[in-house]
Amino acid sequence: MSHYTEIIRKWATDNRRVGRLPNADGTGEVGLKSTEVGKRLAVRFTLKVEFDRIADARYQVFGCGFSMAACAIAANLAVGYTLNDVQMIDAKQLDFALDGLPPERRYCADLAVGALRAAVQSAQSGCHKIESSFSDESEHSQRISAVHPIYLTLMNSSQPIRASDEDRHLFACLLTVATEDYCAPEKALGLDSKDLTSLMTYYFPEVDLSFLELNAIPASEQPMGQNGEVLSVLLSHIPKEPGRDKSRTSVWLAYILAARATVPGHLWVAMGLTERPQLTAAIRRHLPSLADANNQNMRWKRYLYKQVCELNGGVMCKAPNCGVCSDYVLCFAN
Repeated sequence: MSHYTEIIRKWATDNRRVGRLPNADGTGEVGLKSTEVGKRLAVRFTLKVEFDRIADARYQVFGCGFSMAACAIAANLAVGYTLNDVQMIDAKQLDFALDGLPPERRYCADLAVGALRAAVQSAQSGCHKIESSFSDESEHSQRISAVHPIYLTLMNSSQPIRASDEDRHLFACLLTVATEDYCAPEKALGLDSKDLTSLMTYYFPEVDLSFLELNAIPASEQPMGQNGEVLSVLLSHIPKEPGRDKSRTSVWLAYILAARATVPGHLWVAMGLTERPQLTAAIRRHLPSLADANNQNMRWKRYLYKQVCELNGGVMCKAPNCGVCSDYVLCFAN
């Protein structure tokens, strides 16, 4: 997966126009229909209009850093221009302003443009809100299938007695998705080569690390790397019980979770799993106290970053409790 450039980081963290304008003259949304909320990428733009020009623009986004950057630059480009001029803003302009989005993330510009244009249409027509459609589901759909050749090679190799079917599937998915991230497989998983070799020896003793390296997409990017604070949260949940092999797997999983949490999109998708419950099941097997702590079934990436925020004295949520928060469906799995 291509990493964030400096200009994309800059715009993704630019919060000057984040939020929602009260009594907006135009509101446009993508991904917030009743059947979509919390399940996919979503953007809302609200506009204030004076003399047919956009005097102010605000956006809210549920998505990755690329989506945030695209929305921030779209809002910046819109302010001061007429409604007709803003309707002409397209994804190519956003892509150019961001010095080029990675090919697999160019749909983020389409998402921002769709919501911005819907807001303009809302202002022009006097409608309270206009919902636009966006069909891309790449961040919310599984990346690895059961017929992927690398996955098949791993799963069809001899199974050690000590390795469960569930863990073999977990690590086969992870090893497979790591070969598609434009960097060395061990770096994609937040491990060093020694730990990755040990992991493969433990779960797939017939398959050598060189097999992954030969079948991986040639490295051309540097991974984001772990968030050290997220890793600390995860390591604090390593079981303190006898059983060296079990605790070793827990440590591997902690490092992998910290690394994959930096990849855009849902964590279970970034891990190459075939469905969301497999992630919770893996955490419950190897980091049981973490599974117990997330007792409201919050989405895992959201939960981990919330823990970091709270440890640093910050407040990530805008409501005193989850039950009254308007973002509830964005944080919790259905």
